[in-house]
Amino acid sequence: MIMRRCDREVKDQQGIADILTRCKVCRIAMQDDRGLYIVPVNFGYVFEDGKLTLYFHGAREGRKAEALRERTPVAFEMDCDHRLTEGSLACEYSFSYSSITGSGTASLVDDFWDKQKALALLMKHQTGKDFLFTRDEAEAVAVFAVMADTFSAKRRA
Repeated sequence: MIMRRCDREVKDQQGIADILTRCKVCRIAMQDDRGLYIVPVNFGYVFEDGKLTLYFHGAREGRKAEALRERTPVAFEMDCDHRLTEGSLACEYSFSYSSITGSGTASLVDDFWDKQKALALLMKHQTGKDFLFTRDEAEAVAVFAVMADTFSAKRRA
């Protein structure tokens, strides 16, 4: 992705990893036969060698599940580090943040061991704790993976 404000782009792997660690909600945008659709999700991730895969879960039925069953193109956005900077005039106010935006392909994770790994990554990211999931627990939810084709990170301090 080409960023207009390249002075705010975060390019180093550690900087991107830091933003991923602090963000706890990711918005996934997709399209189905009813139109555009965006949903906030808690997520886990793998970020290695500059490649990003996001994992999230949800109900096995419903609009999100139906839209994401087959290798679906998606866009995603996450943000954190929100801070309002006040000014004496309205135009002097500003807002600091860190964000990651991108696009990729979402797919359903079917294999039990892959689902267990994805759910464990999600819980580790959200809670800092390690969890194991039984087959029944893993089968009770749909788990999706988004393989990022492209993404960029940005920080406005």
